[in-house]
Amino acid sequence: MTNRSENPVISMEGAGSVLLDAADAVFSPATQERIWAVAKAMRAVDGVRETVPGMNNLMVVFDPVAIAPDKLERKLDAAWHDIVPDAIAGREIEVPVAYGGATGEDLAALAQHCGLTPEEVVRRHSEAHYSVAAVGAMPGFVYLSGLDPSLAMPRRAVPRMKVEIGSVIIGGAQAGIMPVTAPSGWHIIGRTEMTLFDPSREPPAAFRPGDRIRFRAERIEL
Repeated sequence: MTNRSENPVISMEGAGSVLLDAADAVFSPATQERIWAVAKAMRAVDGVRETVPGMNNLMVVFDPVAIAPDKLERKLDAAWHDIVPDAIAGREIEVPVAYGGATGEDLAALAQHCGLTPEEVVRRHSEAHYSVAAVGAMPGFVYLSGLDPSLAMPRRAVPRMKVEIGSVIIGGAQAGIMPVTAPSGWHIIGRTEMTLFDPSREPPAAFRPGDRIRFRAERIEL
């Protein structure tokens, strides 16, 4: 089987964007650091409009009039293999959370799925060290690596149409926080009052890739 972290798949995504997919079966922090470094390098290429890091993948948006797609793909491949990534000096941020109760309605179900007590779920969730791997999907939404594997749970088969702003959530092997009220199939285990996205603020998003997050349990409602 091809190791994508060593030989990523590069493909066109429409007329003006290219996707570099370096994701293997398990999320790799080292691969993510390379994603960040390549994203930074590609922003300096003439014709590139934007770079959007994802979870072990990278979208490069470009002007096809300014740079030919095949030339961009060659530059992207060369950057991936030649670049020496530097660890991003992210910030340490504490996020207070009220777990369970009406604003953490899936805590009990998650605990049952994992074979743990709700208190143990909270302990493992709040003691883990998280890194902001990517920001996207919706304004200010953070994809967090570092979730304790014992807390992983497949996303809901039928997404909720309204998950409230500030909801602290788990989806598969990832953790996240809702920056706005929107549909989601992730499981809700708590809520924070921290504002993740404010269009009047500069920058609007509270977190950026490389930031390190710790959740602090303010209370648990069973």
